[in-house]
Amino acid sequence: MTLEYDLFWSFRSPYSYLVTPRLMELERDYDVRCNVRPVYPIAVRLKGFFKQVNPLWPPYLMKDTVRIAEMEGLPFRWPSPDPIVMDMAKGEVPEEQPYIHRLTRLGIAAAEKGKGLPFLREVGGVIFGGTRNWHEGDHLKDAAARAGLDLAELDRAIEADPARFEAVITANEAAQKAAGHWGVPLMVFEGEPFFGQDRVDHLTWRLGKHGLKKRG
Repeated sequence: MTLEYDLFWSFRSPYSYLVTPRLMELERDYDVRCNVRPVYPIAVRLKGFFKQVNPLWPPYLMKDTVRIAEMEGLPFRWPSPDPIVMDMAKGEVPEEQPYIHRLTRLGIAAAEKGKGLPFLREVGGVIFGGTRNWHEGDHLKDAAARAGLDLAELDRAIEADPARFEAVITANEAAQKAAGHWGVPLMVFEGEPFFGQDRVDHLTWRLGKHGLKKRG
């Protein structure tokens, strides 16, 4: 029997980007399925969050993500533009967000096509892998194609019923909270949360307790 777990993932989270290749390797090597459930980043969900954050956290996050990327052999640069439009100095996040809504809905559309994890890896790689102006030209189109998807087709599905996609995102965020955590990446198996890019081994161990088998 194929085991399944939920993945709550954000297009603004560097840790989400960094964990994705390992989750793809897990699905490649073992009889397990990842149910991709994109959510909005905390900057959008919690108003004023970055006005209250410890000032030591942002510089540590940058050091940590650069270190992890180097260890994992992944290209890494903070996105240009940032998927979240905000005043970093003041911690202010405006209501108008031209990037993150589309990206998150695209993640939903890709998951519904059965290509959620490849889409996250390819698009995440474009956003965090050093591509400047990732939102322009054919960057997203080409990333979707590498994941086996047609970007125009995904956009058409979203444009046909944007409210449905927002409802799915809201349901994902509710399920994330119900699982016992608010952050990403969050893997949830049988109601047990595994938070962080450094919890893949723990997730694999737990899956093994439930009969996880290697492919082939």
